[in-house]
Amino acid sequence: MEMWATNLKKKQKGNVQKQETYREFSSKSYNKRMGSSGVQIVCMALGILGLIAAVVTIAVPRWKISAFIGQNIITAQVQEEGLWMECVVQSTGQQQCKSYDSLLILSSDIQAARAMTIISCMLTVLSLLVLCAGAEFTTCIDNEEVKPKVSLASAIGLIIAGLLLIIPVSWAASNVVRDFNNPLISQSMKRELGACIFVGWGGGVLLLLAGGLLCCFRRPRSGGSGGTAKYYSNSASAPSKNYV
Repeated sequence: MEMWATNLKKKQKGNVQKQETYREFSSKSYNKRMGSSGVQIVCMALGILGLIAAVVTIAVPRWKISAFIGQNIITAQVQEEGLWMECVVQSTGQQQCKSYDSLLILSSDIQAARAMTIISCMLTVLSLLVLCAGAEFTTCIDNEEVKPKVSLASAIGLIIAGLLLIIPVSWAASNVVRDFNNPLISQSMKRELGACIFVGWGGGVLLLLAGGLLCCFRRPRSGGSGGTAKYYSNSASAPSKNYV
């Protein structure tokens, strides 16, 4: 009888320890999930801001503007060049824009920038949708093992989108600086960096930052055997033995 009472006390003590372990595991898991949700919300906001910057970079014709140097000091009008059109802005505020006559007359950096920036926008939208589907604060995907993989795929997409936005604006900026310092090019044909170059750099950095944060702070997968903690209540304890 005394042996049976001793075994019962040991089982009850073991059940209490298992319950405490389970509660501690649940608390840690909840904290990790909430932290991951906060990071994903921040990355979502950064990705949206990067997408807006990419759209502005594509749409606004301010990649190159007139350089007023030397004898070229006429400020009555400013010439602006973008991916799709070139504009002339008068000092009175009037603006006249004209689309490029042919794709073949464009420089190689502008042709590549068109394709790369559009792909960057499409990839950003797709990555944000994937992130929204696999985020911790949504219930689109119920499988907890799949969510970290979806988050990682979204992070990779945002990083690639950021690179596809930074490369064309950097290429265009390099050509502008090269032509500006070239003495063989007339001063009237020299250009300066437009606002869209800087907006593109900022948008690309935001997309890279969003993807990097998702890669660094994504919630790790739970392990196979050690991923969950189990406990048994007093009613579901180990099989009892008969003692004589």
